[in-house]
Amino acid sequence: MKFRSLLYTMSIVLLLSSCAPTSFYQLYDVKPANESITKSDMLVFEDENCIITYNLWSLGGDIGFNFYNKSNSMIYVKLNESFFILNGFAYDYFKNRTFTKSDNKSISTMDKSTFSMTALRNNFSNIQTNQIASSSNFNSSVGYAISMEEDSIICIPPKTIKRISEYSINNSLIRDCDLLKYPMTNKQINTVSFTENESPIVFSNRITYTINGNLKEVTNEFYVSEITNYPASQFFENNYEEFCGQKSLTITKNMKYYDIDKFYIKYSKGTSNFKH
Repeated sequence: MKFRSLLYTMSIVLLLSSCAPTSFYQLYDVKPANESITKSDMLVFEDENCIITYNLWSLGGDIGFNFYNKSNSMIYVKLNESFFILNGFAYDYFKNRTFTKSDNKSISTMDKSTFSMTALRNNFSNIQTNQIASSSNFNSSVGYAISMEEDSIICIPPKTIKRISEYSINNSLIRDCDLLKYPMTNKQINTVSFTENESPIVFSNRITYTINGNLKEVTNEFYVSEITNYPASQFFENNYEEFCGQKSLTITKNMKYYDIDKFYIKYSKGTSNFKH
């Protein structure tokens, strides 16, 4: 009887463990470090010459930006004097790289015996198969490669936008004593908050550009203000896609916490016994 009870208990434990989530998401809320950046459908910085916009939402966080030249003059963004800065460490936007693009095409030809034997086969039904074995195909490949050196300066014409992107913000799990590493239920989900001085992640773009011979420097700075860990089951929601008032017939799985001033990382449950 005791053996049967023990077996039943072990079965329940195995069943529950098989249903337990194994994928988790760490969500980061971000705030601008100063009032020069405002939020609408994008995070927006604007001065007298340009508008710089951000959408941070992505795996690891996207610190890339759109640079709009609102002036009537050419703007030159100096990548060799522009940097992504993460917790005090500066990373170059200009890396002096060479990019190579190649294209290969295959050409197939047949020798004269192929054509003659094909004609004979079409005209005489009694041609033996061993007679056309001498025909042959020739395959050759021709191609070219174009090498392009990375530009240290990007020219942006008036009233146009260019995208500049190179880095993600963070791909490492942030641990805290007030955050359960593997929350299983809603009650176990908690959020920790930070001021700018306390934040574990402070980052910025330092952008240098010239217009009409005048040198300008822009610094767009942000910090992580909140961190929350979620099981995958709480990070997604199911919706019917809607367009022009019509709903789709199939359900779409969406990330429920999407916002332009948030980003996330994904991690899995390991064998560690740490709760936090």
